[in-house]
Amino acid sequence: MNPEKLTERSRAVLNAALAIAMDASNQQLEPVHFLKALLDDHEGLATSLITRAGGDAHGISRSVDTELGCLPRVDGGDGETRLGQKSVRVLTEAEKLAASANDKFVPVERILMALALVKSSAR
Repeated sequence: MNPEKLTERSRAVLNAALAIAMDASNQQLEPVHFLKALLDDHEGLATSLITRAGGDAHGISRSVDTELGCLPRVDGGDGETRLGQKSVRVLTEAEKLAASANDKFVPVERILMALALVKSSAR
């Protein structure tokens, strides 16, 4: 995944996901961090799309918070959060989805779609 292909909003979601992982002392950035960042986004795109598709965005948000609480925490160490393998798959899938839609850049919607496609707890 080429980070230069992310839109400004997608980069903001990636940065928010990293901040969530770091605040929770999670050593790896997992897809559930992306989902939390998307659900917390002030523009509410993910919440709106989930609701319009008939889903329970608030229920999903509660489940995400529970899942985040179950992730391993690392205290001490170098304090660096790394991109987990499943997160790499999500970003790669988002890039493929953007390319198939003839998007020059990877928008937030493609990240949300990729989260639904890549097997992880966020799916």
